[in-house]
Amino acid sequence: FRVQSPMFYSEVCRMLIPPGACHLLNSSTVYANNEVNLDEVDIYGFDYDYTLALYSNALNPLIYNTARTFLIEHFKYPEAIRKYDYIPNFAVRGLHYDIQKGLLMKIDAFHYIQPGTVYRGLSPVPDEEVLQLYGGTYHVPLQQDSGFYGKGPKVKQFMDIFSIPEMTLMAVANDFFITNDIEYDPLHLFKDVSEAIGMVHLKGYMYKWIMQDLDKFILRGEETDAVLHRLVSHGKKLFLITNSPFSFVDKGMTHMVGKNWRDFFDVVIVQADKPHFFTDCIKPFRRLDGNGDLRWEKINSLDKGQIYKQGNLFDFLRLTGWRGSKVLYFGDHLYSDLADLMLRHGWRTGAIVPELEQETRVVSTSRYALNLTWLQALTGLMERLQVHRDPESVQILQEWQKEREELRVMTKNMFNPHFGSIFRTCHNPTYFSRRLCRFSDIYMASLSCLLNYDLTYTFYPRRTPLQHEAPLWMDQLCTGCRKTPFLEEMSQIR
Repeated sequence: FRVQSPMFYSEVCRMLIPPGACHLLNSSTVYANNEVNLDEVDIYGFDYDYTLALYSNALNPLIYNTARTFLIEHFKYPEAIRKYDYIPNFAVRGLHYDIQKGLLMKIDAFHYIQPGTVYRGLSPVPDEEVLQLYGGTYHVPLQQDSGFYGKGPKVKQFMDIFSIPEMTLMAVANDFFITNDIEYDPLHLFKDVSEAIGMVHLKGYMYKWIMQDLDKFILRGEETDAVLHRLVSHGKKLFLITNSPFSFVDKGMTHMVGKNWRDFFDVVIVQADKPHFFTDCIKPFRRLDGNGDLRWEKINSLDKGQIYKQGNLFDFLRLTGWRGSKVLYFGDHLYSDLADLMLRHGWRTGAIVPELEQETRVVSTSRYALNLTWLQALTGLMERLQVHRDPESVQILQEWQKEREELRVMTKNMFNPHFGSIFRTCHNPTYFSRRLCRFSDIYMASLSCLLNYDLTYTFYPRRTPLQHEAPLWMDQLCTGCRKTPFLEEMSQIR
């Protein structure tokens, strides 16, 4: 082995990248974890928030500021915390929080912490200290994070898009006590911040902000309208199950689709209390009248044009007969929206992952392709060189190991300087990515991605080789990336 100049390796990597490879991906693609034939789907179900209605990031500082005020005025936290403004792009979805240690971190699919992604307050924790805190390992034991809905006894996973301001406030509050050398219990802080964020939602602040300025907060309403029109025009049945109240949903849907939006849906259920809606077989359905007031009669059928509150999935299945893979339900929360439906009831599931747009932009850059190609090539060289024990080979291996770590950091920072991609921890999938693959048949950046496909289309997952299989398939060039046959029509809607 002979070490060449960085320019030499850069040119070699450029030669290894297939022409046009950086332009294969686009954010309007629907990605498949499991084979789904849309021709077999007769019923489409939807969550509302971040599914039918996509919200702008302008919501995050409002949620943060209001929760920070509750923390100070209701929970009597020091007034000086008010000086901490919201930090855009500090946190990403899918992070874990060690409740007892007060640490925010990213964990991979094998329950290992990614080095360089552990934060105490707003400051990174050195890798050496992380190892000391976790008994000489980066591994987080399964029993600490084994809750079905991401709520283990000691570690919580933040899976909700609304949780990004919560993570930021958690980090800010920790940072205040640490930098001012004030003794505190991280367990109390976690509970107080969680309750302060909860108050923002329970007191209806978020609903009020959105309803006061629908144009500012709701994105791509015309695309939601186009999706619903297309499905109904092809004879599909639609239903809505959301935790949001009817007055809020009505205002948003009227803004996006029009005052007759209820004509699209065969069943509308509000304040469903998911995920308990999917597991509780006791709560009955209640009908709402035209003013949104509860009616008292027993529900023996779920009728089109009516609005229902609460209820449970078991009664829903009994009254509609909608079972199995002919149902495709879309939601943004992997646990609250999708997990039970896929694992226990056999519905098809579609995850809405708005972060795909930004991640796809990064992955499509020539800089990312160059970094990743050289990172993979360098790893292969290290794998071969490690069997050589002579001093020169040992020195080269050490240099390459250092360069590999630098490349990993550079690649991570292209997505987010603190935590990197929500889908990758170095080479492994993140814990979020693992759950995404487990609980969703297909996933996409927004519902509008469906407009790129015919309703008889079959989504095929890429066959990626297992570790013991030879990489003989060309699926990355044949499937998954380019499956947007109606992209030109879609661009007219946008």
